[in-house]
Amino acid sequence: RASATCSARLCSEGCEPLCLLSIAMIAIAAPYAGLFVTAFVAATLLPAQSEILLSAMAISGRYDLLLLLLSATAGNTLGSLFNWLLGRGFERLRDRRWFPFKAATVEKDVCWYARWGKWSLLLSWAPIVGDPLTFAAGLLRTPLRVFLPLVLLAKGGRYAVLLIAVEAVR
Repeated sequence: RASATCSARLCSEGCEPLCLLSIAMIAIAAPYAGLFVTAFVAATLLPAQSEILLSAMAISGRYDLLLLLLSATAGNTLGSLFNWLLGRGFERLRDRRWFPFKAATVEKDVCWYARWGKWSLLLSWAPIVGDPLTFAAGLLRTPLRVFLPLVLLAKGGRYAVLLIAVEAVR
């Protein structure tokens, strides 16, 4: 309440342009932030479809395509980094009730990742297999300097292809 009073007082003391600019910046950034969060969640085991939101935003024609690409890619890549961190902490976390990866499925994912190696991270964009791959990369101690560029390329590439396709049919 105090900050609302301060803001109202500032606006009434001749700072209306600054207040309007702040409101406008929030209004402009909010949809991109929403896409970022959706893309982050979509990269974890929680159900979310960032592609649907990204496509809808692109089709609307109201948003900058580069900012859409950057927001979705950053969110999805950081969501994969979260999975990588869970993999790194598997030994400490696996017996926790809330931990999303179970030992039975982890063994299968680790074998797959160990067989195909770091290059399998180029499939981190793919539904169903992408999340376990990023988790297995953390568990097998793939260095962050290897993990991040490959995942960034995969996630960004997928969103770029999606935006190109949307623009082609729009």
